[in-house]
Amino acid sequence: MTDHRQQAPAAARNRDPILAVLRGVLPEAGTVLEIASGSGEHVLHFARALPGLVFQPSDPNPEARRSTAAWAADSGLANLRPPLALDAAAPPWPITAADAVLCINMIHISPWAATEGLMRGAASVLPPGAPLYLYGPYRRAGVATAPSNEAFDRDLRQRDPAWGLRALEDVAILAATAGFSAPAVTDMPANNLSIVFRRL
Repeated sequence: MTDHRQQAPAAARNRDPILAVLRGVLPEAGTVLEIASGSGEHVLHFARALPGLVFQPSDPNPEARRSTAAWAADSGLANLRPPLALDAAAPPWPITAADAVLCINMIHISPWAATEGLMRGAASVLPPGAPLYLYGPYRRAGVATAPSNEAFDRDLRQRDPAWGLRALEDVAILAATAGFSAPAVTDMPANNLSIVFRRL
């Protein structure tokens, strides 16, 4: 039997710090949509830790969806749904409502159009006051970027010129245009940020 479960070393390192932030951000009940679930390890960890919430993973990549589905099947968790085929940049999304949206490590490894689509789509599915949670490396005005992040940015742009670290200010402007609040920012390990926008 083929094991489709993928493993991302970064997920094992950052899942607990992210979960610690999410405990203060997510509602007590409802549906949490994860955009760009990748291997599925994050959503599995969150679903196991937060049984009062229903988690809906998604990814445009069939291999990623197979991995997420395999992790979900192996876990037996009742609050972890099968992954949706969802491309953030391609409306309409195949889900019409959620109580929170998570997007971990996507914005810098995708074209800017994906971030634009993320903001539009999240605004369309979230009710007022609901959170859009982002995690990853960003540039911030007046804050020196860590050398490791600068090297990572160069590597990303060599792989695809449309990729790269985004300025938090640019993301915040885009979010405001889509109907979100100013961001609440938490510094995270390894020079990453947790960013929370609220639907207005």
